[in-house]
Amino acid sequence: MKRMATKRICRMLVGAPLLLACAVFAQAQSVNFTDVKPTPQQVEWQDLEFGVIIHFGTNSFLNREWGDGTADPKVFNPAQADPEQWVLAAKAAGARYVVLVAKHHDGFCLWPTEQTAYSVAASPWLGGKGDLVRMTAEAARKHGLRFGVYLSPWDRHEPRYKDPAAYDQYYLAELEELSSRYGELTEFWLDGAGSAGHTYDFKKIIETLRTYQPNAQVFADTGLFEYGDIRWVGNEDGTIPYENWNVIDRHGFLRWRPVEVDTPLRKQHWFWHPGDEASLKPVDELMKTYEESVGRGGQLMLGLAPDDRGLLPEADVARLKEFGAAVRARYGANLALEHAAADANVEGALDGDQDTFWSAPGGSHSAALEVAFARPVTFDRVVTMEWLNDGQHVQKYAIEAWEKGRWRRVAEGRAMGHKKIDAFAPVTAARVRLRILASEGEARIREFQLYDTGAGR
Repeated sequence: MKRMATKRICRMLVGAPLLLACAVFAQAQSVNFTDVKPTPQQVEWQDLEFGVIIHFGTNSFLNREWGDGTADPKVFNPAQADPEQWVLAAKAAGARYVVLVAKHHDGFCLWPTEQTAYSVAASPWLGGKGDLVRMTAEAARKHGLRFGVYLSPWDRHEPRYKDPAAYDQYYLAELEELSSRYGELTEFWLDGAGSAGHTYDFKKIIETLRTYQPNAQVFADTGLFEYGDIRWVGNEDGTIPYENWNVIDRHGFLRWRPVEVDTPLRKQHWFWHPGDEASLKPVDELMKTYEESVGRGGQLMLGLAPDDRGLLPEADVARLKEFGAAVRARYGANLALEHAAADANVEGALDGDQDTFWSAPGGSHSAALEVAFARPVTFDRVVTMEWLNDGQHVQKYAIEAWEKGRWRRVAEGRAMGHKKIDAFAPVTAARVRLRILASEGEARIREFQLYDTGAGR
């Protein structure tokens, strides 16, 4: 139908110059959400699933959440700054990458930049010889975590900020330092907060970053449509409150921009504040966050805040360890691994190996993946992962259990994506199936996993 409509429109157009317009129109008509594919770098980034972002600076010594750029660098003097402690606590929670806020909106830089005196070089910490970016990058890599940086475009200290052209050069010079001196970056944050109407040369920012970091994923608000690789969820509550499709439509243009869900470990606080213990989120809230971010096909970015010693508070370290243990306890024993013998295709989704997958029949738009057990098993969670290298194809699905001689639907959904966690009342059955009710082309499933979490029992 679309092709016929295109032909009719083109017949009405006269003149060779309009042939190109017809071709572009026809191409635009053929593009759909399911036609857009991720880059290899986006696929790799989505497999990380969980990272942390660390806020530490002059605000940490002044009981502030937003600095105004007037803080004296001499206030920054952590007696025990230990990025390795931060990294180990993040790893215990299950995080796989660390993003350090190298410069927040107050303009204070956590590395000895050559572009301004407003940095750790002007502080008494380590006699002005310290470099928290390097220390954090080295700690992350030492313990097997990826590393990234946040460099705020908004700068409330730098005098050149009033001159957009001059400030662009300043910012690009800082970016060049960070992207060329600290090894591979897995993520670069472009925060859209503040700015007071200031405009930035985002095209040049990305060009500079890509010169040194061709594989870094750029986090940006959806409004920076052509510049970001990943997008903000739209809140700081730790939840994806909508059907999560990796492809975003903006003004008729489509791009693969997966969601990152940023939320702080302490409610509404990104920086550390004294006497703030009551804001530390309990494990059950963190688990809810995990299931409504990672479990809805997104990426969890949990905010951590070292205190004025330069250490994560002991309570935060303990809570991160408890959170990681809770996730492993809930999702550590995949019952599908105990399934009865199946053919090689089905095994691809049941073997616990994310590099293999089950594929529906070629060209199909619906199919069923069934798993059988030697004896009935009880479960209350199903984790399903779609193979996304060729795009997000599953548009509607259901999970069904064989009970009393018939299939009973226990969960259903639309967007599946990287990882979908479906929770329901406990079910006991010896046969379970995933029904693909609608897909654009054949569906491919990396993992179909069953868990008995005991939640609510």
